Amino acid sequence: MGQTTFDFTDETVIVTGGSSGIGRAIATAFGDAGATVIVADLREEPKDVDADLPTHEAIEDAGGHAEFVRTDVSAPDEVRSLVEAAREFGGVDVMVNNAGVFGGGSIRETDPTELDRLLGVNVRGVFVGCQVAANDMIERDDPGAIVNTASISSNLAQHGQVAYDTSKGAVRMITRGAALELAEDGIRVNGIAPGQIATEIDEGWTEEAEGGDFLKPVPQGRAGRPEDLAGAALFLASEQAGYVTGELVHVDGGWQIC
Repeated sequence: MGQTTFDFTDETVIVTGGSSGIGRAIATAFGDAGATVIVADLREEPKDVDADLPTHEAIEDAGGHAEFVRTDVSAPDEVRSLVEAAREFGGVDVMVNNAGVFGGGSIRETDPTELDRLLGVNVRGVFVGCQVAANDMIERDDPGAIVNTASISSNLAQHGQVAYDTSKGAVRMITRGAALELAEDGIRVNGIAPGQIATEIDEGWTEEAEGGDFLKPVPQGRAGRPEDLAGAALFLASEQAGYVTGELVHVDGGWQIC
């Protein structure tokens, strides 16, 4: 099969939640494509068991350019400071709002404080990330691209995940609404919707997913890997997706179709 090569030389990319999992894979891919990558996360050290170096150090060790900025995306002021930090490198060209948290529980059992936690990171973090990045791009008269990490839960309900599904459904609508409003400014907003990906967003999930303990059958017969998301994110951020906005690209091994 053919391969696509992306070139983000001289562009600055912010990846929230970039220390581990999907965010780490996306950040590394942008680094390999020549971008200056700002890795934003609460913790510098990766959760991934096979990761020896923090993401920004791994990118630099491979010959790229990156730095780490500690960021709590649920705090709007910290997101603003994050985007301001990109000005040192010319300003944000691509904003990847990837940071997210998971939580389970039924509608009868979920405590409202758990809902607040999920909405603070998964919804407010994405909303403010889109807002601040767009304002910065417009102020600099340099429109770019925004990519949000949604989920299969953005469209489909799953047992015991009502609060999480609620938060990811909101990400879908933020993506669509922002794309509609920002199109006239030349800014494209899209999302990737992972399926069951083997990451440590939930403790022990990597082992369960890799062992085939799925919520329902996956047509491709395996859990996704963080690297499976990177190509979709780079495509949506690239000029090759210049006529694509307001879309969610599902990367789920066919989970939706069965």
